[in-house]
Amino acid sequence: MDLDQLLRHYFGTADPDALSPDALKSAGERMAIDFGVTRDPSRRFALWSLMDAFGFAPPPADAFAKEPELRAAADRYLDAAYRVERDGTPD
Repeated sequence: MDLDQLLRHYFGTADPDALSPDALKSAGERMAIDFGVTRDPSRRFALWSLMDAFGFAPPPADAFAKEPELRAAADRYLDAAYRVERDGTPD
């Protein structure tokens, strides 16, 4: 999935920093709905990752309760994101 395409689809712009809090909330609601109805694993993970980047993703255990592979991938993603935030490097 193309990040710019996802941003334009859900936020109406490639620059979500320019959005009002209401527009951001609306985009989050649309993403949550799509996440809930999408069955394609790669699309679900991409949506979850984007939702996480904006702070409204459910925890991996909830988001991927019936998908252990995706839950493990999401946990690894969060671990790497935490290391980058903490240390500036994913390793």
